[in-house]
Order: sequence, then structure tokens, then C-alpha cells
Amino acid sequence: MTDDGRRPPDDRTADDHVADGSDEENAATSGEAGSGTPSTALTLDSFYDAVEAEGRPVLTAQQVARRLGRSHAVATEALERFAREGSVERVDVETDPVVWYPKEWNEIADRERVILFSERREIVVDRPTQYTRAQLSQFAHLVDSSGTPGAGTRTNGAGGYLYRIRREDIWASPFDDLGGLLASVRAVLPRRSPHLEAWIEDQWKRANQFVLYTHDDGYTVLKAASESLMGNVARQKLGPEHLHAPISDAESWAVDGSEAAIKRVLYGAGYPVRDERDLDAGDPLDVDLRVELRDYQRDWVERFLERKSGVLVGPPGAGKTVAGLGVLAAVGGETLILVPSRQLAGQWREELLANTTLEPDQVGEYHGGQKEIRPVTVATYQTAGMDRHRSLFDSRRWGLVVLDEAHHIPAPVFRRAADLQSKHRLGLSATPVRESDDEEDIFTLIGPPIGTDWSKLFEAGFVQEPEVEIQYVPWRDETARNEFLSADGRERHRLAAENPAKADEARGILADHPDAKALVFVEYLDQGRALSEALGIPFISGEMRHARRGRLFEEFRRGDRRTLIVSRVGDEGIDLPNAELAVVASGLGGSRRQGSQRAGRTMRPSGSALVYVLATYGTIEEDFAQRQMRHLAEKGVRVRERTADEEQITDDDPPAIDDENTDEGA
Repeated sequence: MTDDGRRPPDDRTADDHVADGSDEENAATSGEAGSGTPSTALTLDSFYDAVEAEGRPVLTAQQVARRLGRSHAVATEALERFAREGSVERVDVETDPVVWYPKEWNEIADRERVILFSERREIVVDRPTQYTRAQLSQFAHLVDSSGTPGAGTRTNGAGGYLYRIRREDIWASPFDDLGGLLASVRAVLPRRSPHLEAWIEDQWKRANQFVLYTHDDGYTVLKAASESLMGNVARQKLGPEHLHAPISDAESWAVDGSEAAIKRVLYGAGYPVRDERDLDAGDPLDVDLRVELRDYQRDWVERFLERKSGVLVGPPGAGKTVAGLGVLAAVGGETLILVPSRQLAGQWREELLANTTLEPDQVGEYHGGQKEIRPVTVATYQTAGMDRHRSLFDSRRWGLVVLDEAHHIPAPVFRRAADLQSKHRLGLSATPVRESDDEEDIFTLIGPPIGTDWSKLFEAGFVQEPEVEIQYVPWRDETARNEFLSADGRERHRLAAENPAKADEARGILADHPDAKALVFVEYLDQGRALSEALGIPFISGEMRHARRGRLFEEFRRGDRRTLIVSRVGDEGIDLPNAELAVVASGLGGSRRQGSQRAGRTMRPSGSALVYVLATYGTIEEDFAQRQMRHLAEKGVRVRERTADEEQITDDDPPAIDDENTDEGA
């Protein structure tokens, strides 16, 4: 065992010790029972092999013997020796005389423990470090962050993490080659797993079996890595609406306009398609940047130019918008920028004029408020997708289409915006996930992920890592609790979200950070109004007029106003660069994307960053809060949990709120 509790690297799994060893090793495994000689004695590493192979935290001696190909007597003798040495614990149970488990299972220790179940492609990590979480986020999916072996309690914030490696995680991993991916895997696991690495290599190869390219005569060709793949996969899955007659054993002429459908169908069949077509550069546009890109932003731009399509994935504050401007200047073609809201359209126009050499008459906005088609046009998804406006967009030769908040693309109302497959396509998103689990559409309709893992940006100081705490808030009185218990369905969710005790808890948090610029997020308008009245803070919702909303946000940006309560209008894209504190009083049913977006309001280049998530104790809000924060934990952000102090919640003499935060009529 190493000092940090891990076993030293070993290239063999438990099964490898039996099936793949030398003749001498295999002979040793069949030694006489109870001989106790070095050739037959089990090692502690072998016992850990058996634990991983069995997939259970405790094993009987018979299970150890079976997994390692030894006799029951040899296994029992070794286990008793490990127990005497203090490496293994034993306990008598009713169904078997004795079960054995690693001593670490019985310790409350601060060190990290990583266990791999290679057959299931699952990884359990107890008390993971930020480094481990960030590495795992690049090739694994976080399934659960509670209830795994060694998980701690709410009060101390410790816990186990369960990761699963799926094929789409390997396809979307941000590595240029298989060697880089395997190096990241090996950096996390306690030892190498040939079985897992072989599966990863197979999935990596599957992601490079089909390619779309432009023929010398100008039409699009689908090419397979082999004749059998073309015949047994592509031509079996794709119909005449996708492919014309074959042009060779491994190539087929693609029907014009079917590229997106081809990519979706083959992705579903387990073969993501590389898109290497010569995309339209559009009408030329002479534009330069006025800002210097950071090293990782230049890397994003260079990788995009190689691929010609892709999604920049990084935390809020990483400068994805500025990197997008770098792509615009590098492509040098007229550009259509699609955004989910009118307010974001205005922000993009400001960024374009401030950070590029474009003149005001070269930048237009197209939405419900104004309709201008210019060499660079910023439009909302809704407007661009309407039939009566579509001909205006199609009449322009765009060289680049930028899709901000790219996680909107799979929604049916926005899907038409992704039909522009012949253009350079750039997506921007901090959280390319959707609760319907169809995030693969983002990468098939736009392109593969391009991004730096979050931990590198934290460590380099480009983005401030937030401290996230889930606070479980009890009911303030029996009346509120009884009203909740007598309700059902959606009404229960609303009552839990609007727990009156949250107002006192939010007041206490704001009082603990009197100088922090703070945002309080709510899901329900009634709760927002109630908090606004209780705390004397303006509440911004979709019902507020755009002009007044813009003025309040501008006051917040300038520092003239320290605190705002916001509804979902604050979840996406709003430029609040100096927010230092976020209090999530209620959320959208555990939406991973919303949790990241709200925490992301504090992810900025400097200053402290604090996020408090309030969840009513003993209700489904607990699960919602954990689900929201799980995606942040997957990205390497530390998340702790505690039960709010009831004395603080029932404090009848709250601190006064500064007069500058009052706003009549908000």
C-alpha cells in the first residue's frame, strides 16, 4: 500500500493473475491447501483484486478463493494473517461464519480511495480530491454522489462518488489522441486495467470509422473505414433519403441536405461521424480583434479551425464569447449569431463593437424588438426558426453560424436553426446537458466538444472556483409543515420551494457577507415577491419591462446596487461579471444545467465565490439540490452539505438591510 491508501500500480486484473500469467505463476495458484509458502500465500493486492472482481464491499473466504483460483484453506489463512497485521477487518454474520473487508471501509479518514469495477465500467471514489473529479469529468459520467461505500454525513460534507464510463463519454472526451485519453484514465485509477483500456480503445476507434468529406466534384461523400462497415452498418441503417448509389465499396454519395440526419442515425448505431467537408466560407468579412486572447482561448480557436465545427465547453467566466469573436475573425466570413433571448442579443452587439474592428452599421439585431440583417447579425432562436423570417436568413451567404447557449439546440422549437450544416458551426455552452438526456444531439447537429477542463482554469487563476454549500432548511413552524404534508404533487413541490424559513436563512447569509455583490435565485414568482418584501431587495422577473430590468442589471454591474432577487431570467447569458455570492432559494426540479448556470454567476476571474443552495429538509428538494450540484461536482467543483441551524432560522431580530438596496415597486 502507498502512503495515500492506494495500491501500487499493477498491470494485471484478478482474472489476469489466473489466465494470463506465466506457467510458474499459474502453478503457484494451484498450491496445496494451507501450505503457507511464499508461492501459495496471497498478497494484500490479490485480496483487493478479489474485492474489485466480486463487485462487493465484503467477501467471504470462499469468494476470495474462487476469484483468485486458490483453495479455501489458503484464502482463510491469508485473510487471518491480514487481520492480525491490521490490513483487513472481519465480522461474523448469520449467513456465513465470517466475512472480510478492507480496513479502510471501517475508517473515517481524509484520504481519497478509488475503486474500479472494470466489468461494469464503474468507479467508486471516496472523498475524491478536486484533481480526481476534474480528471474523471473528462471521460466518465457522475451517477451518484451519496450512498456509496465510505460516504460521509451531511454535516461534514464527505461522501462517495459513483462514476460510470459510457461510450458517449469516450466519444466526447476532449483529447486529440487515444494516448492522451488513456494517460488521463491511468492518472486516476489505482492501477491499470487491461480490460477497461481495451474497451476504451474500441470505443475510440468506433468514433473514427465514418467520415463525411467533399468530393472534388463538389458533392458530399460518406466514407467508411472498411467495406463491411459500409455494407453492414451504413447501408443497413441509412435509406435512399440519405444515400445515393455507392461510388466505391466503402463510399456512398450523400443526398444533399441529409448530413445532419446521417450523423444522428450513425451516432445512434454507435458510430459518431467525423465531419471533414469543405464548408462554405460565406461572403468575406474584414474584421480584427481588439483584445489579446489567452493561451487556452487561442487553442480553442485553432482546434475549431481544424475541425470547422464544434462546441466550446467551459465554465462561465472562461471567455467563451471572446473566443467566439476570435473564431469569427479567423473565419473571415459574414456571421449569423443565434441566442435564446433578446437581452443576450444586445450583449453580443456590445461585445462585437467593443472587442472587434466592426463598425455599428455592420452589426444588426433580428428579434421581436428590431429586425436588421447585417454582415454580422444577432438573432434569437425563435425568430430565426419562423417560416416567415427564414427566407431572409437563407438569402445571405453566412460563413459562420454561432449558437450561444448551445444546449437549446435539441429542443424542437430550435432544431431548425441547426439545419445550416454547410456552414462553419460554433456552439458555446458551459453545460451541454439536458434533462431529457439527448445531449448527443448537440454534438451531432453542431460538432464535437472543444474545451479546457474546468480545474485547469481554476488552477491557472483564469476563473475563480466557487465554494458550494447545500443547506437543508427545516420548516419554521408546524403550520407550514402540516400544509405541506396535506398537499400532493406539484403543490407539494411549490410549498417546499417557498418554505418561509428560507427568507430568514437568506437574510442570515446576506448578513454574513455584507460587502458581497449577491444574487438570490427563485423559481416561483410568488416566492420572489415575498422575498423582495421581506428583504427589501428588488425582484427581477420576465414580467418586468426590459428597460427597467436593464437599468437594475447595469446598476448591479457598476456596483451601485449590491443585491438582486432574480427569476429564471438570470439563469443564462446575462452578463453579471462581479457577482460574488449566489443564494439559490428554489430551483427547476434538479435541473443540472440550471444548477451550473446559477453557480456560474460567481465563476469569475477574481475575488471570492460562494454559492448557497437552500433545500427544505425532508422533502424532494433534497434530491433536487443534490442533482443540481452533482454536475458541478463532476466538473471538479467542491460541494459540501449541512443542515441549517434552527436558531438562526428563527431569529426574530434580523440584521437591517442597507437602504441602497430598497426599490419601491420592484
